[in-house]
Amino acid sequence: MQTGTLISLALYFILMIAIGLYAWRKSTADSEGYLLGGRNLHPAVAALSAGASDMSGWLLLGLPGALYAAGLVEAWIGIGLFVGAFANWIIVAPRLRRQTEDFGNALTIPQFLANKFPDRAIALRVTSAIIIVLFFTVYTAAGLVGGGKLFVTSFANLFGDTGMSDYMTGIWLTAGVVLAYTMVGGFLAVSLTDFVQGCIMVVALVLMPLVVMFGPGGSAGESLTTVQPGFLSLTEGLTAIGFLSAVTWGLGYFGQPHIIVRFMAVRSVEDVATARNIGMIWMGVALIGALGVGLAGRAYVQRNGIVVEDPETIFIVLAELLFNPLITGFLLAALLAAIMSTISSQLLVSSSSLTEDFYRLFLRKTASEREIVNVGRLCVALVALAAIAIAADPESEVLGLVSNAWAGFGAAFGPLIILALTWPRMTGSGALAGLITGAVVVIVWIAAGWNASFAGGEGIYEIIPGFIAAWLAIVVVSRMTAASAPPVASPVQR
Repeated sequence: MQTGTLISLALYFILMIAIGLYAWRKSTADSEGYLLGGRNLHPAVAALSAGASDMSGWLLLGLPGALYAAGLVEAWIGIGLFVGAFANWIIVAPRLRRQTEDFGNALTIPQFLANKFPDRAIALRVTSAIIIVLFFTVYTAAGLVGGGKLFVTSFANLFGDTGMSDYMTGIWLTAGVVLAYTMVGGFLAVSLTDFVQGCIMVVALVLMPLVVMFGPGGSAGESLTTVQPGFLSLTEGLTAIGFLSAVTWGLGYFGQPHIIVRFMAVRSVEDVATARNIGMIWMGVALIGALGVGLAGRAYVQRNGIVVEDPETIFIVLAELLFNPLITGFLLAALLAAIMSTISSQLLVSSSSLTEDFYRLFLRKTASEREIVNVGRLCVALVALAAIAIAADPESEVLGLVSNAWAGFGAAFGPLIILALTWPRMTGSGALAGLITGAVVVIVWIAAGWNASFAGGEGIYEIIPGFIAAWLAIVVVSRMTAASAPPVASPVQR
């Protein structure tokens, strides 16, 4: 039994590293190739890469765990995300693809902002790069926590007391494989592995709920209604604040650098619509599958008298209970795919900010392309080590870490990106004010505990005050500085 599972996982690891080697030979000669794949992603690769890097272990751990514990009411998070993702493809994707190339062929979000608002170029690049590295280190840690939980929950049966079931072993192995293909193959390796991982994830999320419902021990859904009162209700126990805190997750999409960087890399503006259609179909199927895992999994374990200590491990528990070892290995590979696809994207975006917005800007303005690529690889490793240190606490919750980082990016960059692309009256000072305000409000909100309890009542998700405050700051400061601000840079006609 253990051998079959190990074979599947070993094949998955080998495939990921092989893709990294392929990408290394194809597109790491210069910084544009290493950081953006030469702006030549096929729309299907761009779509699944954006989706896979977005969903992370949250899709197979956090969301099913929330539904397992509380019922269908937790689906509002998924609904909000779907609407937000669609709006992101419509509003941001085509404009960002065009404008990042027109404004100095920017390779990073900070560089694009600096090129568009040259009067605040240095401040925008440095501030946004700091925010990216700070929140992505936390976000990457969330993925590593998922890898650690996988080992604690699943691999104890495979390795007994040899130490291979240790939480930190899982973290180091997950980080090691991701580092191998990300450092070697850069953006193209990350995007191609994301495509493969996205395919694995969606197959697993379709397969598992069907087996849980209709396989041995299942009940074709009849026991779902008996789990607890209101388990299948979208409104059971839902308050207005709870509803807003759930659906406003969708606001975060506009400011996630590891997602919107895919828009910059798709091979043409005309391909964006095709990528959008593919990506939204993938996301819809994946979210429905995740809902099914959480809901049907709760009914299954209750019907069969199974104890699940951590709701976020329900996917792992079902994979071990219901499937042939080779299929179990495939399902665990799907979980690793969800975790690793996001970690690799986050590490690369953090690395690009450190290399382009710190190293090249302040330390080595005349650095060669080869030097920048090598420094980028070193930065990938440094950010990974910082994330490993944060993830060392086995009590960390994946959904909690993800929600904090997601809100930080959504509030800091969301209003900024939307208005930079659509509002011609925005100034550099307004951009900087919005960037700082969004990040600070989110950090203060979390530190004060207002996301857990606000004014003696229910907590308010930090992205709501952060997004509103950042939007207002951009508009107010832009209007105040419009008279004295130099004109926004004009795009280069190609």
